[in-house]
Amino acid sequence: MHIRTGCFILALIFRKGKMIEICAIASGSNGNCYYVGNEMEAVLIDLGISTKQAVQRIAEKGLNLQKIKAVFVSHEHADHVRGVRVFSKRYSIPVYFTAQTYLKLSRRVQPNSPRFFKPGESVTIGSITVHSFLKNHDAVEPCSFRIELNNKHIGVFTDIGEPCENLQQHFTQCQAVFLETNYDEPMLLNGPYPYYLKQRVGSKNGHLSNVQALNLVQEQAGEELGLIFLSHISAENNTPELAMESFGLISDKYDVRLTSRHAPTDVVRID
Repeated sequence: MHIRTGCFILALIFRKGKMIEICAIASGSNGNCYYVGNEMEAVLIDLGISTKQAVQRIAEKGLNLQKIKAVFVSHEHADHVRGVRVFSKRYSIPVYFTAQTYLKLSRRVQPNSPRFFKPGESVTIGSITVHSFLKNHDAVEPCSFRIELNNKHIGVFTDIGEPCENLQQHFTQCQAVFLETNYDEPMLLNGPYPYYLKQRVGSKNGHLSNVQALNLVQEQAGEELGLIFLSHISAENNTPELAMESFGLISDKYDVRLTSRHAPTDVVRID
């Protein structure tokens, strides 16, 4: 039985030692960063905003910077890596890449002491395990992540051209997801982008549309999925209202929330 919205909100009351905190620190083509942690450790998925912005937003939401033990980078595009070098150096926090992703970065972005994983590998940081998998996107070795902690699974699934078998398999296991709803198809078709860029966004190696994201939920959601953050919403080819409207058909079944390119979301605490 799916977790209904009301039940999920009640579950935000947590017992000591069994708490999970999740927050989109930033989500959009101007920068992406997602926080997932428990009472002991936390990880960031991507750091595509400046270190100053990231630290300010983490503090603004009452999250503990000292809990962050690692940053995992999904791919080399600037809106996912902009802050990793300074953040890693300033706070002595390791950054994990695939080898090809790291080599694709400019030297001014590369941290001095990177750590590496292979696509499909899992990395354990204390009580948190980060599961990686290859996805469809126009990058050298793009990965997405399912974060496992306290017997729960949080997915960070953005920058995906189309849902592959890897994504479907990991999606099914999640209780909460940051899910890309990048573009509205009519807005992209009639919008200001040049033709080649429209083709790129809508291709199998581009981004997920509102409709594609909704279909993924309807077809692949596991029985325990309760919370969906609509993420990486385009400023030119979508609106928050259209993204939410697309999920209206299932809003009684799930707690559907928006992320923002300008500010962090509220912190959701899951028991």
